[in-house]
Amino acid sequence: MELLDQLKEKIKERLPELDVVIGWEQGFDPLHATPLFMRTEEDVDRLVFSPLCVHNLASHLTGLKGKKVGIVVKGCDSRSVVELLQEKLLVREDVTVFGLPCTGVVSLKKIKHALGGLDKVASAEFNGNELKVSAAGAARVLPLNEIAADKCGRCQYHNALLSDVFVGAPVEAAAEDNYADVEAFQAKSPQEQAAYWRDAMQRCLRCYACRNACPMCVCRDHCVAQSREPHWMTQQDTVQEKWFFQMIHALHLAGRCTECGECERACPVGIPLLLLKRKINKEIKELFDYQAGTKIDATPPLLSFKVEEENINERGW
Repeated sequence: MELLDQLKEKIKERLPELDVVIGWEQGFDPLHATPLFMRTEEDVDRLVFSPLCVHNLASHLTGLKGKKVGIVVKGCDSRSVVELLQEKLLVREDVTVFGLPCTGVVSLKKIKHALGGLDKVASAEFNGNELKVSAAGAARVLPLNEIAADKCGRCQYHNALLSDVFVGAPVEAAAEDNYADVEAFQAKSPQEQAAYWRDAMQRCLRCYACRNACPMCVCRDHCVAQSREPHWMTQQDTVQEKWFFQMIHALHLAGRCTECGECERACPVGIPLLLLKRKINKEIKELFDYQAGTKIDATPPLLSFKVEEENINERGW
């Protein structure tokens, strides 16, 4: 509670100079937190923070352009803020960042699997690295390392990389990400890979939840998926059109995706969308030695131009 009290105090100190501060509050049931837009001290008193606070709040920033905005960020969230600043989609002076350390957030899918459902959860509370849940009249203790989102197991940035106010003690440990999941998928035959994605795209609803949850998808009102001039895509319910949309979405994030996982978390039919983004990120890292949102003074590789790239031997082809 000490960290949360400190955070509330710091936000209240800055609140008079800001139009709004974005954080989290208790959601509609014990397992859900939801974005909170704080404009008064009474709003700040509703603020919560725990591994249940999974939303990447940076997705709201571009919609508040022109206002003085405060935002509470974890390490992975801060990468999105950095990337938005690099692309000049935000004005640095208009954004006040309240940074936090993070040891991981939960996967509600894993909790659902462990409990057999989420409908009968009466209470949920974190005690250290354990989630104590009362469901269907029975008490359960779920270790965070068993219910954490997959991205947390390979997280290299537990602390906010950019902050005007940092609250709490930094987390020292950092995992190594060798893209083992991408390598494992690439080990499949081309036929197996095609069948995997064909099955996944048959489930796609074209609801665009993945796009809407993504902090880097900033052209929603002019999205190629809904544009009629030019008319790139149809609304036909076919695997080809669904795959077309998802590939456009993934490639528009090349060198920009911070792997926050919001696209995959928001997907109502469980499509492993982050695997697509990570495949592209792996290539970007190998070609350009670049990870999105990790260095505030860096230029994303696809926003720059070099006559000769160090790792692309065009003359040898």
